[in-house]
Amino acid sequence: MTETRAEIRLPTTELRDDLPFFTKVLNMRLDMIYPADNPEVAVLSGHGLRLRLQKGAAEAPGTLRILTDAPDSFANGARELVAPNGTRIEIDDLNPPLVLPATEHAFVVRRLTDQAPWVIGRAGMHYRDLVPSRLGGAMIASHIRIPDGGPVPDMVHFHKVGFQLIFCIKGWVDVLYEDQGGPIRLTAGDCFIQPPEIRHRVLQASDGIEVIEIGVPAEHVTEIDHTMALPTPDLRPDREWQGQRFVHNIGAKGQFAPFRIPGFAARDTTINTNTKGVASVMVARPDGIAPWTRHSGDILFTFVMSGAMTLEGEGKEPYRLSPGDAFVIPPGLATRYAEATPDLELLEVSLPGNPATTLV
Repeated sequence: MTETRAEIRLPTTELRDDLPFFTKVLNMRLDMIYPADNPEVAVLSGHGLRLRLQKGAAEAPGTLRILTDAPDSFANGARELVAPNGTRIEIDDLNPPLVLPATEHAFVVRRLTDQAPWVIGRAGMHYRDLVPSRLGGAMIASHIRIPDGGPVPDMVHFHKVGFQLIFCIKGWVDVLYEDQGGPIRLTAGDCFIQPPEIRHRVLQASDGIEVIEIGVPAEHVTEIDHTMALPTPDLRPDREWQGQRFVHNIGAKGQFAPFRIPGFAARDTTINTNTKGVASVMVARPDGIAPWTRHSGDILFTFVMSGAMTLEGEGKEPYRLSPGDAFVIPPGLATRYAEATPDLELLEVSLPGNPATTLV
């Protein structure tokens, strides 16, 4: 059986100075040293890394990052060190806490006709940014499409997020989720809530699949899990990840009820309940004349799935909106959803869930 190893080579001028630092301060193990009479090469390993210290090596000293769940007790609590050979050492948290930036509130309108560029992202999927400012890093809203259907070159992965929604607006996609059984098909009108760090893998999609993905915060880490195989053997529909449950809401089964805005009805995707109020996701449609209102939430994002309406804002020019358009309404701004066509359907995502709304 073939054995293969990889090493990172770093320069040294004097091994007798570097070895105590790498073995005693950084807790690495000496695996090899030669020649015996006048050592010029030493190979060390530790923390998932294999280093080759070599006299006269042409490489720059470089930087090593060591991630640990006990940074205050590693290297006597130092966060930055410099080895005798000049290599910088950065010591950081293995699992840093999720930072949720303060929302930079703004009135945002993003039209499909603005021709914002589609960017090729992870697994070959096309992404269109619906909120370019990302509200100061508080959230990201992406319109995602896969032009050509079939198998998706995805791996088991998870996201370090506070909240994440996948809402299908066209086509279908099959996904595997940790502890949720076999493949689940998401079709137009359905949505998933992906709780923080739930493992999942996209399997295949239809031609022209389109989804809206909301993530909080805007910048979050995606990690590949090379050890977990999906599907997992246990079915645990009530399991929670950081207080949130996985949700597969089927749009065709939803029931419409009065919405927070008079003149509209909405179906609740159960996400407010299953995230314990972190967020709510509603599908709204007109059933009358909407008045001017204000909300007192934090983030209120809306995507036009079908039909048309005029978005009026206090002190703003009115916007005639159509499918593919999106907008964000900051708290306290008076707005009105006017001149709605009978086929208007809106996807509304609010954080926290179900924001208080008052008539103006």
